[in-house]
Amino acid sequence: MISESAVIHPSSVVEDGAQIGEGVQIGPFCYVGKKVVLGEGVRLISHVVVTGKTSIGARTAVFHGAALGAEPQNINYRGEETELRVGSDCVIREGVTMHTGMPDAGGITSVGNQSLFLAYSHVAHDCQVGSNVILSNNVMLGGHVEVGDRVIMGGGAAVHQFCRVGHHAFVGGLAACSLDVIPFGMLNGNPGILGGLNVIGMSRSGMDKTEVHTVRRVFKLIFHGAGTVRENLNAIRHDYEDIPALKDLFAFIDADSHRGLASAAKEKRS
Repeated sequence: MISESAVIHPSSVVEDGAQIGEGVQIGPFCYVGKKVVLGEGVRLISHVVVTGKTSIGARTAVFHGAALGAEPQNINYRGEETELRVGSDCVIREGVTMHTGMPDAGGITSVGNQSLFLAYSHVAHDCQVGSNVILSNNVMLGGHVEVGDRVIMGGGAAVHQFCRVGHHAFVGGLAACSLDVIPFGMLNGNPGILGGLNVIGMSRSGMDKTEVHTVRRVFKLIFHGAGTVRENLNAIRHDYEDIPALKDLFAFIDADSHRGLASAAKEKRS
């Protein structure tokens, strides 16, 4: 079904069965598959391919050469129907690729709202990406990666499959993320080292100074203490477990992980 208010360039192809919402704009030389749903006000600028079972939320803009909803780059994929779900108010720039999921992992790749994907960034099968996320140019997410809300990744960063990147984390340009990054963490280098906390991101999200300082203090106790990370956490857990930001941090560390936690850079001692 195509809304009467949609504007579709005559050079573009929209397959029968596609659902095109109010005010959608489809520019020249685009392709929209038969199982695609475009929400109200979506804009496909030009030369965009949206295929597979893909839904794009209201007012999201997709720029030249992006390819959304293609089948997974996985040798075990056998043509099953899986999905890509993209939220509202996202900006997806030139050459971005996002793939549908694998049937043995739930079959859904999802992207939240108000996120920005810069040129040639890649979201692989079964990734779960939160809202208000920024992936800079050429960022690569492997399959099954989880990215929390308000994460920022610098250009050329790569995230290994099955890694988790906690909310408000910052991953530096060209960083190799092969282990989980805690909420609020800052990861840089190859291999990636947890260098501290994303204090600027914490402040921008509305956390007050007292809470920021508390999280910083707890980070040092957990990652720079004498014991292992989990030993240090258990030693202080009851003193801080009522603070919302730290509840998230503790739950992230406690959760089962395919990859383990990225470690902090140790201070030099004389």
